[in-house]
Amino acid sequence: MNQAFRDNASTSFISQDSSLHRLMVELLERADIRIGGNRPWDMRLNAPRVPERIFAQGNLGLGEAYMDGAWEAERLDEFFHRLLSARLDRQVQPVRMMLHALRARLVNLQSSRRAWQVGRAHYDLGNAFYAAMLDPRMTYTCGYWKNAGNLTEAQEAKLELICRKLRLEPGMRVLDIGCGWGSFLGYAAERYGVQGVGVTISKEQAIWASQRYAGLPLEFRLQDYRQIEEHFDRIASVGMFEHVGHKNHRVFMEVATRCLAEGGLFLLHTIGKNDRSSSTDAWIDRYIFPNGDVPSLGQIGDAANDLLILEDLHNFGADYDKTLTAWCHNFEKAWPQFADQLGERFRRMWRYYLLSCAGAFRARDLQLWQLVLSKNGVPGGYERPAM
Repeated sequence: MNQAFRDNASTSFISQDSSLHRLMVELLERADIRIGGNRPWDMRLNAPRVPERIFAQGNLGLGEAYMDGAWEAERLDEFFHRLLSARLDRQVQPVRMMLHALRARLVNLQSSRRAWQVGRAHYDLGNAFYAAMLDPRMTYTCGYWKNAGNLTEAQEAKLELICRKLRLEPGMRVLDIGCGWGSFLGYAAERYGVQGVGVTISKEQAIWASQRYAGLPLEFRLQDYRQIEEHFDRIASVGMFEHVGHKNHRVFMEVATRCLAEGGLFLLHTIGKNDRSSSTDAWIDRYIFPNGDVPSLGQIGDAANDLLILEDLHNFGADYDKTLTAWCHNFEKAWPQFADQLGERFRRMWRYYLLSCAGAFRARDLQLWQLVLSKNGVPGGYERPAM
């Protein structure tokens, strides 16, 4: 699309006498977003029928139209921050999205057979790709920015926080459910002298972690969490519970309870949603995390009911905004080395993913929780360590 067309696009498309155009203008004004405006978060239309796509398909249409180059916003993160703070997502509920939500309620999208799909579609994109975007330990979860000045420091602080919350000691056997590229177990083995097992449904992650931490008493398995039968002094699950699905939450907690030794601690680190009845974003489901299902706090409580005791709950969801922004900066800086392989539509898709999620956390539409749980309660009570 040539530049002259882009420069005139906003005016020409918004001037069409369309009721959907007028409705979209009215809705966006509630979030202080203007179509054709000159502020960084304003929306510029580069092609016709963008409102029709959005009102027909909701967030799926909005995301696909962006991937196609049909609209633009210089600051996507701030666009979504404003849109979600004004709760405009609740104003557009097409029938197609209702069917998407109904399917998620009726079908177990995270069954043992389907659980491997997200590994192939997302995590196996290539270790070189993720190495360019993430910190040196390849930590693909929210950093802890309280005293951090950059991404590497924030991720090290998060790993240290988890170790302290779990009260790790040398010789302990630790399980990491959904270990990613092994950053937590690697850090815990190096700094606290533990041994452990990490399970993942990503072949690329298991290979990378096994090579990176070959000299440590760690084992990384390509394994579904439901197959774990051993006992461990401590268990962590960092950024994996979003792939479990509400139909399997109880099974997940039963596995953790079964594998946790008496007197042990279990730390669950997960993105969370505010409304248990809300459904997975259809665009995220199709293009980023197939079969994902962000839990609500109530759903987690239901799953742990009569199995585990909640010792501590820590919300630092605002830190995910900074983490995602840092990932996006790294991604865009490294993009030239992946451009020929992945193409422009992938670049727009990935940018949309990172910055729309940053805006969602900034709007507090999404949360990040760390829960510490025990089987029978910590004698005398549990005290969160200072950081």
